[in-house]
Amino acid sequence: MIPVCRLEDLPKGESVRVATSPPIAVFHTDGGDLYAMDDTCSHQDASLSEGWLEGCLIECPLHAASFDLRTGLPTCLPARRPVRTHRVTVEGGVIHIGIAAEEGSAA
Repeated sequence: MIPVCRLEDLPKGESVRVATSPPIAVFHTDGGDLYAMDDTCSHQDASLSEGWLEGCLIECPLHAASFDLRTGLPTCLPARRPVRTHRVTVEGGVIHIGIAAEEGSAA
């Protein structure tokens, strides 16, 4: 498990980019849920952590492709391929991610 940040340091409705290889974005929804996925849009090289978060969807800032944070599946064009998702846990007030081995599935 990779430590990301303290839960209190990631406000609801915000995201943080983790400098792993490849980079991972961690999202804290307005509802209080935490999700993690590869930070690069599967349509074109754009950082999803810089996109617009609404509910369980993240919209890419480049061409408005949208992805479901729960599954990594695209919900509209131009993206056609899923983005790999990762397991998120909170231990001792710290957010951790477990990097998934297979494309599109949580660890």
